[in-house]
Amino acid sequence: MVEINFGRKRPERVIVVQPLPELRYLERNGAVRVGAGVTYTQLLAEGGGSFAAVREMSRTVGSPQIRNAGTLGGNLGTSSPAGDSLPVLAAFDARVILRSRRAERRVPFGEYMTGPKRNAKAPDEIVIGAEWDDAGPAQTFLKVGTRNAMVIAVASLCLVVDRMRKTVRVALGSCGPTILRARDAEVFGQDLIDESGWDEPLEASDAALSRFGELVAAASRPIDDVRGSARYRRHVLGVMGRRALQRVGGIVA
Repeated sequence: MVEINFGRKRPERVIVVQPLPELRYLERNGAVRVGAGVTYTQLLAEGGGSFAAVREMSRTVGSPQIRNAGTLGGNLGTSSPAGDSLPVLAAFDARVILRSRRAERRVPFGEYMTGPKRNAKAPDEIVIGAEWDDAGPAQTFLKVGTRNAMVIAVASLCLVVDRMRKTVRVALGSCGPTILRARDAEVFGQDLIDESGWDEPLEASDAALSRFGELVAAASRPIDDVRGSARYRRHVLGVMGRRALQRVGGIVA
C-alpha cells in the first residue's frame, strides 16, 4: 500500500487473502503455529509468558486500525528489514510456511529473507504462516523510533533466553539489508548464564551488560537514512542490548 500510495506500483489485480479462514489459525501446544492472516490485534490479546515478545512487538505496530488489519503474513510477504515482527521470528528460530499448488514447505527464517524486500518465496507460492518451538518466558522486544507510536523502526531488537535449550538468541531489525543475528553477543550471553546456571537468575555486572550491548551493536550493518544515522542506530542497539539482557536475564520460569 505504501508503494501504491506513492505511485511506485500500479498492479493490474489485487487478491485479498486475509478473510480466508485457513490463514487465521493460532495454535499453542509446545510448538506455536500462527497463520499468515492473524492480525496484530489478535497477537496482542494472547496471554502467557512465552508470548511476551510477540505482545510487546504487536503493541508497537501502527494504530489500532492498522493492528486490526495488519497481519504476520504481511510482514513476511513484504520482507522489509524494518518489519516489526521479523526480529521476533528470527529470535524464535521460526520456520516460514509456504504453499503452492505443487507442495507445502518450511523455510528456516534465517534462509527466508535474501535481501531488502526480497525472500525465498517462489512466484507461485504464498505465505500461509510461521511456526516455532516455545522458547519460555525469558524474552523481550524493544524498538526505537522517531516518536512513541505509529512509526517505522529506526532500530529494533528481540532477545530470547531459551533456558530449556540453553541458548541465547538476539535478532536485530532495521539495521541491515535483512534481519541480523548478533552471534557474538549470543555466545557471550550463553557464557554468562553458563557461569550462573541455567536454572538460576542471571545477575550480570554492569561491565558484562555493557559488553553484551557492545557486541549487539557490532553485529549491525546500518546505513544513514531519513529516520536516523548509522552511528545513532549502533548507539541505540547497544542501549537496547544492555536493557534487554537486564530485563529478561532474571526470568527463570
